[in-house]
Amino acid sequence: MLTRALCSFLLAGWAMAQTATAPAAAAASVTANAAPTPAATAPASSILTIAAGTRVPLSLKQAISTKTAKEGDAVYAETTFPFVVDDRIVIPPGTYVQGRIQHVQRGGRVKGRAEILVHFTSMIYPSGYTVILGGAVENTPGAEKATVRDPEGTIRQDSDTGKKAATAAGAAGTGAAIGGIHGWKGAGVGAGIGGAAGIAIAMLSRGSDVKLGPGTAIEMEIQRDIQVNGSRISARPSVRVEP
Repeated sequence: MLTRALCSFLLAGWAMAQTATAPAAAAASVTANAAPTPAATAPASSILTIAAGTRVPLSLKQAISTKTAKEGDAVYAETTFPFVVDDRIVIPPGTYVQGRIQHVQRGGRVKGRAEILVHFTSMIYPSGYTVILGGAVENTPGAEKATVRDPEGTIRQDSDTGKKAATAAGAAGTGAAIGGIHGWKGAGVGAGIGGAAGIAIAMLSRGSDVKLGPGTAIEMEIQRDIQVNGSRISARPSVRVEP
């Protein structure tokens, strides 16, 4: 009788132990077989920052003129020199830069000079990686008789005052020469008539247009910090020539 009771007690204890350890074993199995978290498998990000105020040399890919340009027209350029951050090329040469014309004004007949405003909006790397940016024209070293007049990057044609004065003077000289055929008095009258005609021509003529040809060197200034993924930047692939 005592032996049966002892056996029953041992069997009950063994059953309870199995019940308690089964969930723990199952939990341990699930933990061991669980997929690793994305943070554990994702490669470390290589984020590089192009600081606001950075100047990037560009070359225009198409001609721009205030005579034909319209607001909203696309502008295309290409970087000409590598920009480096922490010993890494962040903007390789050959990166395309796209923008839009925001404002166009032709030269006036009496006053007002021709001007054009361009804002750059994106960069397309040789790898195809595209970055949104805010950029403005800082300088136009490759443009003749045009300068940047304000922080927004407005390109303005130089003044035509000297050119118009030369037109008036030339007309006055021509009138004097013609009038001189009839004597000194005629020369004076001719000069007056010629001068008046020259002034009228100058007043009716428009000021010169801003003209930027393909290949014109311009300088873009980054207007706000830009973060780029260094792992997606690559230089233009080299071409292998098979022997």
